[in-house]
Amino acid sequence: MKTKVLYIVALVMLMAAIAGCGASKPAAGPAEGGIKITDDLNQTVVLKQPAKRIISLYSAHTENLIALGLEAEIIGVSPTESDPAAKNKQVFDYRADPEKVLAAQPDLVIIRPFIKQSHPDFVKTLEQANIKVVCLYPEKFEEFDSYIQKMAILTGKQQQAADKLAAFHSKLKEVAERTAKASVKQRVYFEATATEYRTITPDSMPGTVLKLAGGINVAADAQPLKAASSIAAYGSERLLMKAEEIDIFLAQRGPMNPGINPDNIKQRPGFDKIKAVREGKIYIVDEKLVSSPTFRLAEGVEQLAKMIYPEVFAAK
Repeated sequence: MKTKVLYIVALVMLMAAIAGCGASKPAAGPAEGGIKITDDLNQTVVLKQPAKRIISLYSAHTENLIALGLEAEIIGVSPTESDPAAKNKQVFDYRADPEKVLAAQPDLVIIRPFIKQSHPDFVKTLEQANIKVVCLYPEKFEEFDSYIQKMAILTGKQQQAADKLAAFHSKLKEVAERTAKASVKQRVYFEATATEYRTITPDSMPGTVLKLAGGINVAADAQPLKAASSIAAYGSERLLMKAEEIDIFLAQRGPMNPGINPDNIKQRPGFDKIKAVREGKIYIVDEKLVSSPTFRLAEGVEQLAKMIYPEVFAAK
């Protein structure tokens, strides 16, 4: 009888131990073995599987998603798309009623901080409906890789992102090797907008593109209009004080500076005193190539380098 009791006690203890072992392992949740990132507003975004129904509300996000091979997964885009592959997609606007987004049933909506700051109710409505909203935007060139990697994690395209980034940096290295051969470094003024002759801040996206292209920023003393802004007011007086220092005059053309061309720059009062203007070294660059966080930034670096140092790219 005693043996039987001891056997029952031992069996109960063994079963309790087994149960205890099972309890020590929490049930697998969405974050365990799933997809998890921290976005640019320091919010944790968790997906059970790579996103397959994506709405992109910023043209740069759309372009990068397409570059990663996700054209089929994009079910909606912003009203201001430039990539031809996005032209046949349904358009969604964060300034409109969020019900249209809810009806599309996306598993991921990608925005940028400006949207959350300017239209918080739109974003809140999506989040309350359990739609995953991720906020991404690289403020600086150095943050571009991390931005692309987060997008790749959310969509299961890590290898494609690694390949694209490797090619991106290979192009930058190639340009740097070419510009290093220039005997004299060129001093460049980069016009962001004609309004108040605004320029770019040195650590901004276009400021870094200019640096990577081998140009010396004449307006390196420019201060941003506001914190984290890439634009700085410079003014004609301050600009003309450096007239003889400016070897190259660059201006970006885009929504911020439409209609800009070398002729209207030449006609500005006092601009005939600028060395670059006198020598006809005025160049216009597409804003998308130097200010928008896409893989085309490498193309922008190369294009600027060819404008600034044509001799080293002409050499065989």
